[in-house]
Amino acid sequence: MFNFLINNSRWLAAGALLTLMSGFGQTFFISIFAGEIRSTFNLSHGDWGAIYGFGTFASAIVMVWAGGLTDIMRVRQLGPIVLAALAASCLFMAFNPWVALLPIVIFCLRLTGQGMSTHIANVAMSRWFVINRGKALSVANLGFSLGESAFPLLLVTALAYFAWQGIWVIAALIALISIPALIWLLRQERSPQSMAQEGQSKGMHGRHWTRKQTLTHPLFWFMMPALLGQSAFNTVFFFLQVHFAEIKGWEHIQLVAMFPIYTMVAIGSMVMSGILLDRLGTVRLIPYFQLPMIIAFLLFAFGNTLFTALLGFVFLGITSGANSTLPNAFWAEFFGTKHLGSIKAAATAAIVLGSAIGPAVTGILLDFDVSLEVQYVWISSFFAFSSLMMWVGISRAHKFLNN
Repeated sequence: MFNFLINNSRWLAAGALLTLMSGFGQTFFISIFAGEIRSTFNLSHGDWGAIYGFGTFASAIVMVWAGGLTDIMRVRQLGPIVLAALAASCLFMAFNPWVALLPIVIFCLRLTGQGMSTHIANVAMSRWFVINRGKALSVANLGFSLGESAFPLLLVTALAYFAWQGIWVIAALIALISIPALIWLLRQERSPQSMAQEGQSKGMHGRHWTRKQTLTHPLFWFMMPALLGQSAFNTVFFFLQVHFAEIKGWEHIQLVAMFPIYTMVAIGSMVMSGILLDRLGTVRLIPYFQLPMIIAFLLFAFGNTLFTALLGFVFLGITSGANSTLPNAFWAEFFGTKHLGSIKAAATAAIVLGSAIGPAVTGILLDFDVSLEVQYVWISSFFAFSSLMMWVGISRAHKFLNN
């Protein structure tokens, strides 16, 4: 493991930098400002959820096309363009005075942050590494985990001293500074020989699947509930973190203080799942990785103490960490890597779509007085369903691997 990290540090660090910068377009970052945004633009929970959902849904549609750029452009070319667009999106949020433009702001942040920054990093790791794909994905996604752990606590503290718009200006500056760092890391991108040896592994039936072929295969649709559910309901939890703290009678800072614990569990799960992935493969692991979410949301629904919330974060972190490695490796293992950018763009679009549906539906249900605790029980049931679908799909398809 140590030799792997040293020998590939340049490319792994580039992936981690991209996932770290993706944080500015992730729900855990944007949701911190939910109260300030709703107050500034006079929005209800339903209004804000609908705006967030619409902007995210639009970004999911564009991702189907934009994600395919990873098949025709190198990371050192596409990465800086996306980071520059992300910086511009942060400035758009900081200086936008009109509620009518808010869906466009969300669209820009979600496309460049949650969508493309993460997509570029994960496609690169999946394509550059085969034998050590799990480890590479784990290390690259440490950037996301770092942001998820550090940003919320820093932001909640900073909001006591700075206007929320000023924090978005700082985010834009950080994204801009990351561009020369990414270019420096990738001044020597992986060689054509290495790309040929490690980047063109085949999928089921010993062939490279195109996106059209993938979309017509039943396995893609058996995976769809898991893709949508993980994104939708993980997003819902962090999107409504302020409201969740309020209904439980806690201070927001008390809830946010648990985020580092959640992140530590997620990092441990991510590293362990990456190691197990390289040893066991996705077939033996992926059908079961969402089972901890069932326990997590039941704890969030029925628990009324900070201790039960902490336990919920532990189970949430187990699945969140595994989610950084297993689904990304799944596409390469079952459908090959030649058209991985286009295939994963469709999957990423589904993930982004899920993150649009979750807040929108939840916000509307809250406006109709359906309590968050009741919704969390429904969400727990959904993860039982998604896990069953993955098990059925993988059980039917794995026999076609290595054929």
